[in-house]
Amino acid sequence: MAKAITSYAENHGGRAALLFLLFLLAIYNFSVMGITGFALVCMIPAGLLGLALAIKYQEALFWFIFFMNYFVMGLSRYGYIPVPVTMVTLAPQLILLLSFVVIPRPKKNSMLTIMLLAIIIWTLYLAIQVFNQTCSLPVNIGAWLQNMNFYAFYFIIAYVLVSKIINTPETIMRFLRIWACFAIVAAFWAWRQKTFGWDTTEWRWLIGGAMRTHIVGGSIRYFSFFSDAANFGCSIAASAVTFFIVALNAKTRIDKLLFWVAFAFSTYGFFASGTRTALVCFMVGILIYTLLSRSFKLTLFVVIAGGLFVSFLAFTDIGNGNMQIRRMRSAFNKDDASLNVRDINKAALKKYLQDAPFGMGINIDETSIPANNKFKVVYQTSNDSTYVFFWQRTGIVGVYVFAFMNILIFIGGAIITLFRLKTKTCRSIAGAFTCAFLAINVGGYANHILLQYPNILLFYGGMAIVYLLPAIESDFEVYEASLIAKEEERKRLKLEKKQQSRV
Repeated sequence: MAKAITSYAENHGGRAALLFLLFLLAIYNFSVMGITGFALVCMIPAGLLGLALAIKYQEALFWFIFFMNYFVMGLSRYGYIPVPVTMVTLAPQLILLLSFVVIPRPKKNSMLTIMLLAIIIWTLYLAIQVFNQTCSLPVNIGAWLQNMNFYAFYFIIAYVLVSKIINTPETIMRFLRIWACFAIVAAFWAWRQKTFGWDTTEWRWLIGGAMRTHIVGGSIRYFSFFSDAANFGCSIAASAVTFFIVALNAKTRIDKLLFWVAFAFSTYGFFASGTRTALVCFMVGILIYTLLSRSFKLTLFVVIAGGLFVSFLAFTDIGNGNMQIRRMRSAFNKDDASLNVRDINKAALKKYLQDAPFGMGINIDETSIPANNKFKVVYQTSNDSTYVFFWQRTGIVGVYVFAFMNILIFIGGAIITLFRLKTKTCRSIAGAFTCAFLAINVGGYANHILLQYPNILLFYGGMAIVYLLPAIESDFEVYEASLIAKEEERKRLKLEKKQQSRV
């Protein structure tokens, strides 16, 4: 390849130099002016090269997407991504999807599941939103397509990518291990912020407007490298649910150690976030797992431990000197000011949206709503949660459809965990993803975090794995047996070496 490029440059030096300069000009044009026709045409070769590489290295591209999905907000904050975030997240996903068309992946099971059906129902509802005339504004097809992308297509893409790539026992365990490492890094970054303070970039971001929600009533909320503390807290709490469950049932010592460490770090992380909802996410996820596990001992332990913990926060003042404990304790205070503000906002929205059962619509430029239009108030009112966000834009009907989608996905996962899986390891993995999915949705009910990075690929992608597990359960038994055999062999060799050293 290198020789071919060198030969071409020698024989066609002027053309090669011109093409290279045009490509650089296209990159500059894109970074300054956004997507233009000239930039698109000049970047076609780069797109074709990306597709060719994706065809050859499909799994490697997925792990790049997985990495960027988790760290993109932090990298963007520090200026390491000079292009729009979607260029390093959505563009590789679309290229990977195209590569599946050229070279299809081996099918492990049918892609048509309850989960995909639920997502399609939600997507069809958003599709007919193109006819929404609530605000009496001209239809903006560009805005509608962009919103379809963020509100619906991301769910479909996460489902398809994970189903196609993470469909073997090896890749599922790799998914969990890499996620565990990422969570440890995220919690460590929050510890760094708490111990050494915010760096210059983080201070600049806080002073730019984020300080209002991250220094509240004397409590400091740490956000790691996530978009904000609420997103970090809810996401890391749902991650803690995942790692707690898989750690309980991990078969090898290295996996058990990794997941317990990830659980401990994640637990620290959601306390450091100062996000009260994160505590509720964690408690709901663990409580639901006790029901799915069908273990009386585990249920009894969780109920007693959870009851003592809630009593500690709700009925005592112990640990009030710690700002994180004080912040979590406010979740049980009905007179908390920030909770009351949310109730006031919801009451105001209800008054305006009772005349808009389908919401303001996702087919308009929201910033162009006239000041004399009553739905301008709806747009300007803080939504505070993903469900309220969709209430504003898709109405009460849309909220019910969105909730139906998530409930259907959860029920399907619970049924698979309870009745379709036989092996302990597969049930624990399915239970972990299902309970984490419910936990993140609890977070989305109280905070606008469901559409934020890295949650869709982690938790909706995790549910795609749950729907795949029944088809590969027998493969998992073989894989698990091989892991145990390797570990036993390492133990035997280590013992032999130890005995020989004594001779």
